[in-house]
Amino acid sequence: MSELGSEEQDEAEEGEAGVGEYDGDRNAEGERHGYGKARLPNGDTYDGEYERGLRSGRGTYRFKSGALYTGNYLQNKKHGKGIFFYPDGSKYSGDWVDDQRQGHGEYVYANGDTYTGEWFNHKRHGQGIYVYKDSGSKYVGRWANGVQEGPGEIIHLNHRFLGRFFNGREKGEEEEEEVPLPVEPVEPAWKAIEITKLTPWTPQDEKPPTPTATPLEAAAATGEEEMPPAEVTGESAEGRDVEPSAHEPGGDLSPARDAGEEGEGRQEEEANEVREDQGTTDLGG
Repeated sequence: MSELGSEEQDEAEEGEAGVGEYDGDRNAEGERHGYGKARLPNGDTYDGEYERGLRSGRGTYRFKSGALYTGNYLQNKKHGKGIFFYPDGSKYSGDWVDDQRQGHGEYVYANGDTYTGEWFNHKRHGQGIYVYKDSGSKYVGRWANGVQEGPGEIIHLNHRFLGRFFNGREKGEEEEEEVPLPVEPVEPAWKAIEITKLTPWTPQDEKPPTPTATPLEAAAATGEEEMPPAEVTGESAEGRDVEPSAHEPGGDLSPARDAGEEGEGRQEEEANEVREDQGTTDLGG
């Protein structure tokens, strides 16, 4: 929080006839009077109002250093409302008295800090607020000759210090108050009215599928014996030849041939039985 009084630019004096270059109105005595533009010997320029050879009224003064003042003048001095742009990028906007920052004004410093409040004789003096850009903290209280003096408080992001200051430092009894940051309440997305037991649900238009019984289970339920599955012949139902597998017997096994062989075997058994009966009769006779 440095003061820039030492960096204040000195404006060249006007008033003597023939000092610098001038283009504008004059009075009957030949003095600069009314509106005019001047280039001073030191390289500065002025564009504004004059009265009896002096800058008075509204005007803009440009310094060769790059500084600029635009506002009100009274007899070559900044007086009234005005804005001063300094070479380092800082700026003062507010009241001026006799070329001094005095009254109420705002100063924006080159580092981004700001002071808004009362001024006297070019310095912060009276009630004012200083905001520190880097930390976001601020001082609110009294000032004297550019430093904190008297009652005041330093407000940080999550707490504050309240007390008295002397020559820019805290003095006497100190009180520190924690100010918690506000927390926004979070509304739930839904709210339960009651909790019930889990009940299985079946749509009205749909019925659960009935379990399919196996053939053995169905036969046991009816008391009937299960018929063996029909034997598959060498040809499929679609008439295609089916290549027999390696473990299946080959050859022609038609039902007619099976029946003839069975009849011949039966006749041979009956003939043997007759011969056995005759042999028994002969032994008995």
